[in-house]
Amino acid sequence: MTVDELGEWRRTHLSTDIGPELDGEEVVLMGWVGDVRDLGGLRFIVLQDRMGKIQVTVSQTKADPQVFEKLRSLHRQDCVAVKGVVKKMDKAPGGAEVIPKDVKVLAVAKQPLALDISGRTPAEIDVRLESRVLDLRSDRNQAIFKVRHATLYAVREFLSGLGYLEVNTPKIIASATEGGAELFPIVYFEREAFLAQSPQLYKEELVVDFEKVYEIGPAYRAEKSHTRRHTTEFTSIDIEQAFGTAEDVMEVAEGLMVHLCKAINEKCKDNLKVLKHKLAVPKAPFERFTYTQIVDELRDNDVKIEWGEDVPTDAFRTLGKVHSGFYFITEWPSRSKPFYIKPRGDRPELSEGFDLMWRWVEIASGGTRVHDKDMLVSRLKEKGLQPESFKHHLQAFDYGMPPHAGWAIGLDRLVMMLAGIRNIREVVLYPRDRYRLTP
Repeated sequence: MTVDELGEWRRTHLSTDIGPELDGEEVVLMGWVGDVRDLGGLRFIVLQDRMGKIQVTVSQTKADPQVFEKLRSLHRQDCVAVKGVVKKMDKAPGGAEVIPKDVKVLAVAKQPLALDISGRTPAEIDVRLESRVLDLRSDRNQAIFKVRHATLYAVREFLSGLGYLEVNTPKIIASATEGGAELFPIVYFEREAFLAQSPQLYKEELVVDFEKVYEIGPAYRAEKSHTRRHTTEFTSIDIEQAFGTAEDVMEVAEGLMVHLCKAINEKCKDNLKVLKHKLAVPKAPFERFTYTQIVDELRDNDVKIEWGEDVPTDAFRTLGKVHSGFYFITEWPSRSKPFYIKPRGDRPELSEGFDLMWRWVEIASGGTRVHDKDMLVSRLKEKGLQPESFKHHLQAFDYGMPPHAGWAIGLDRLVMMLAGIRNIREVVLYPRDRYRLTP
């Protein structure tokens, strides 16, 4: 098939702009062939663009023979431009169709296609990821990433509205942000560096200057976990604020969740229908349970955890059956939280750290931070870390570090829950995990 030049043609309308009110108007549409159907002398082409789909109908007896032959030779996913006239048609999707006067084939899709993105022939996720560009063209994936886009927009809208300043911190660092072995080393000229686990230390330092900051950016953890909710590269939403405690930032998290659920229901109504997902809007404040209460509750449900241990996935699944919405787990054991989480003054074995849960999935983790330099040095040593490795961070505490608190939310897990998706890889454009480094 001959491929045409774009030339002077420019799109005049998107698929969703076409309605019966444009009856008789000439339009230029551009997109991909989503589907083709033949009914005798009639050929129906479903043209897909970034907003949706529109029906293009050509009659063999009425169309220019060259135009008809060109349209008849099209295959699914060919990239095309159609110049035609809008015709009111009650039976057509949206109440109108386009009768083509001319067509340009801008690119030809290789046949057979690697995937059937219509969903009529389902494919496993690993197969889909191998042809991700094509996979992303499916209605389901279009809906997922429109939900993700709306989520990012709403997060920025909410946090900026509360006076938080958006910042961007380094992702190439000299030492571990939080300690531990979950770091990806990289060659940085003549020395070793690491990919950042989180912006934690930087955002704490920045409250000295800006009081309230947030960041939406990539983070990297060399976890060997290979589950439906883990990736090695993920997007983190972080906040930090001066002159506040865990309770203050928990209220911010509550407000954000309510705002997000309202925004997605309002802006992504059609996308949620495609995903067959109903999203309930929660009411704040969310329930709060201490770590000790959770351990006792699990015991009542025949799940035994020794006090001080982390809560495993199976136990969280049990909690998800008991708690259907959002809830906080507070007062975690200090030994289970990072060095920068403040121990309670009256009971130092407990911390001022919290997790925000949505059913069985951990959405956020945060708490009041240690803002006393001597206590922070002591906490570093308790965790087996060398204070010298954190000298630049500790230096910030010499310049009037205020009491502060914050949290981090995993954007990918959040989108999973908002869109009703079970595997985190489906909400990431090009996911990275222990076994996948391409495409």
